[in-house]
Amino acid sequence: MKAQDIHQLDTDLVKASKKIKVLNALTWPVEAEQRFLDSWHKGNPKLPEVKLAVPDVKVNVDMLDSIASRCDHQDPVGKFLAETAYSYADAGRMLMHIGTPEFTRFSTRIYGRPDTVYKLQGMTAVDGARFFLEVTDNLLGHESIQRTDFDIPAKDFAEWLKAEVDEFFDHDAVEVMIDQSMSSKALAGATRIRIRGSAVFSQLDKDQLLYHEAFVHTATQLNGRKQSNLQSLGLGAPRTTRTQEGIAVMAELITNAMDLNRLRRIALRVLAVKMALDGADFIDLFKFFLDAGQSDIESFRSAQRIFRGGDVKNKVVFTKDAVYLQGLFEVHTFLRLAIRDNKPNLVRNLFAGRLTMGDAIRLQQQFENGWLKPPAYMPMWASDLRRLSALLAYSAFVANIKLEKVTLNRFIEYEDEIKTQ
Repeated sequence: MKAQDIHQLDTDLVKASKKIKVLNALTWPVEAEQRFLDSWHKGNPKLPEVKLAVPDVKVNVDMLDSIASRCDHQDPVGKFLAETAYSYADAGRMLMHIGTPEFTRFSTRIYGRPDTVYKLQGMTAVDGARFFLEVTDNLLGHESIQRTDFDIPAKDFAEWLKAEVDEFFDHDAVEVMIDQSMSSKALAGATRIRIRGSAVFSQLDKDQLLYHEAFVHTATQLNGRKQSNLQSLGLGAPRTTRTQEGIAVMAELITNAMDLNRLRRIALRVLAVKMALDGADFIDLFKFFLDAGQSDIESFRSAQRIFRGGDVKNKVVFTKDAVYLQGLFEVHTFLRLAIRDNKPNLVRNLFAGRLTMGDAIRLQQQFENGWLKPPAYMPMWASDLRRLSALLAYSAFVANIKLEKVTLNRFIEYEDEIKTQ
């Protein structure tokens, strides 16, 4: 594609996508939580009644469809622009169908389903979630597992986080603010990280949210905004969500910031999305999270995440929470293959903006010739390829060890066998 055509399409895409704000449009009113919990505590739980305004984005959707149709899909940059435009258009159509089955249809087109089978692996995100829960079930409450104390107020946490991001993003200003209306504990953009005002944090939350929100989500969006030839790399396009969350969860694991309860929360949400798609209503999911050990407030917010924009009783579901495990499996595999195939630059590409793993591969030539810039900000775990390569090489090998063939007693047996040799 010609440079002037790319510039015009890129400019039009940035403009047309601005009104498509998915999470903002799906936010529940704060009072819905207290009404439901009051009814629950009285022993007569009532399904939340939430009516969200349908945003007027028809003009933007039409513009985005037009942009996609004008792109050369055979050109890697044109392909990126077209796929990003289609992604925003689908998100717009999803928002135009809030509360209806069409909402879920577009949600699954964007984020996928938790029961989608990886053809070459024969597994799903649901399989992964069940495995993690089974492995960790017996560890809960074990005397050797340290209890997590949540004793850091949002204000203190925000002050600590601000100091950390100021040091990391040394050439950019990133605001840390408290937001009372959020369902998530934290949410990151390019220039602002929001912290839920009612949340209380633990020491473990510090590393988790720093590596997940700031060093991945904020970093990639800031890096994308520095791409002068392709400004749309600075957009948080819905199609990049699975890759983004996959990198972010991978960051928690690789930096040892992931803890037992965090892993279980991610797995529980995947199963809850599947349950809701199969017909479970809001109260069913609330009880599911409650039975899994969450407090009543956290159980409400976990169930709320899955029914944002949907219908609390009719299989109309927001499937985004399925991408955390899907993305983790895919990113981990992508990184292993990049190291195995001697293409470490693909790791760097992932951080140069909001890309998918396919984008990182297709746009490699543009990175090589300097048309796209390398990332200004990368976390240490991803930028030091000596350490990452060693870890992934080890991970690739130990994946061949079949644990179902081994028990702990085998270590005693093995020592006895050595003595007789």
